[in-house]
Amino acid sequence: MMIKVYPDKEKVKSIIELAEEREKLVSDIELKTNATFIIEDYYEIAKELTTAILLLGGIKTVGENAHKEMLDYLTHYNFSQAEITLLQDLRIRRNQSIYEGKQTKQVYLENNRLEILRIISKLKLILKEKLP
Repeated sequence: MMIKVYPDKEKVKSIIELAEEREKLVSDIELKTNATFIIEDYYEIAKELTTAILLLGGIKTVGENAHKEMLDYLTHYNFSQAEITLLQDLRIRRNQSIYEGKQTKQVYLENNRLEILRIISKLKLILKEKLP
């Protein structure tokens, strides 16, 4: 469920800093041995940046399907269905990893890494345009 909140620029800046720190950490992880951890971190980065975008617009998602709804909302920011589907897949893989111990195969990361990084860059560009 989406609720209206007061846009909090300081909170947004803190969320962006957290995403940037996570991005630095994930860049140091060995790509060939830790696909699952990298996928988890890429999802967390995208989630944090999306949270910041929505918060700047005075929106917060809450409840059982909050993250799914949040990612779906990116259609309002010219994200394609393919981009949103990839983000939703990351969300599902992250949840399976965290809650079920399911590993992501290296080939998934190899096939999707550049697109994931492009989506993260797109999210950062939106925030850069929205923040003075």
